Amino acid sequence: MTAKRIYILIFISFIAVLGQVLPPMPACRAAQDKKAYIIGPRDVLSITIFAGGEKQQEVEVTVTASGTINVPFLGPTKAAGLSVSQLEQHIVKPLAENYFVSPEVNIIVVGYHSLRYFISGAVKNPGLYEMERPATLMELIARAGGLLPERGNVAYVLRGSTSEVEGGKAVKDILTHKKPIKVNLEDLLDKGDMTYNLPLKTGDVVYIPLRKVLDVASTKIYVGGKVKRPGLYDYQPGLTALSACIMAGGFDKFAAPNRTKIIRKEKGKQKVIEINLKEVMEGKTPDVELKPGDRVQVPESWL
Repeated sequence: MTAKRIYILIFISFIAVLGQVLPPMPACRAAQDKKAYIIGPRDVLSITIFAGGEKQQEVEVTVTASGTINVPFLGPTKAAGLSVSQLEQHIVKPLAENYFVSPEVNIIVVGYHSLRYFISGAVKNPGLYEMERPATLMELIARAGGLLPERGNVAYVLRGSTSEVEGGKAVKDILTHKKPIKVNLEDLLDKGDMTYNLPLKTGDVVYIPLRKVLDVASTKIYVGGKVKRPGLYDYQPGLTALSACIMAGGFDKFAAPNRTKIIRKEKGKQKVIEINLKEVMEGKTPDVELKPGDRVQVPESWL
């Protein structure tokens, strides 16, 4: 296990523990994070209006599904999509124009409900999570208690799908009609490549299958025909047609490696790549790097 991978696993465990032992972010801390957080539907805001050295109004409001709040003196006001500081300025201006001299507005987010993510599959605590700030894939995994040892190497991210899950639809059913974003967990967690730590959007659903139920096309290659041990083999980055045949025990006595074919699916269509593995072995022709789901077929010799 590399030092980078150990660091990542420690980070996930640390965040997971924090999520269990720390209370929700207090209002005073939320006030310090005004610029970072963008208000959304279902958030609960505390609004205090000061003028003339006195508190004029203090109310607690919930952002509606349409993104508005009912502000004292002003009525319905757009809130969703604004930071806390922007909303304060948005309210101060009409108050100063029509009601008070040099008013001040203080807004605190007391209930974070707009940033919602659902995670299922090979995590310790699957379910719906409400976060205090936009999360990354690793942060959501940590909040869910971390990954199970038997997890697969692919995470599927379905944009804007929490409402479907809350409506009773199974994640696997959503996968049949909505194209997911695929994240390579091997690169992220095992190799420490943080470019795979996908920033999530509110409403995202993350599904991490167990290794035993993974789509074969995402993790395996098949070597068939006249090789000594035809069958499914784990895909590995950099695996080539010749090395796959060697992994399958090498060519059978009556094999015709010069007429080998690679069958690949691209954009729902089948593509056949012909390769002369005899010339590859002789150094005359470059080998072909395989992709997950490829089938390498070595035909029988005509002789």
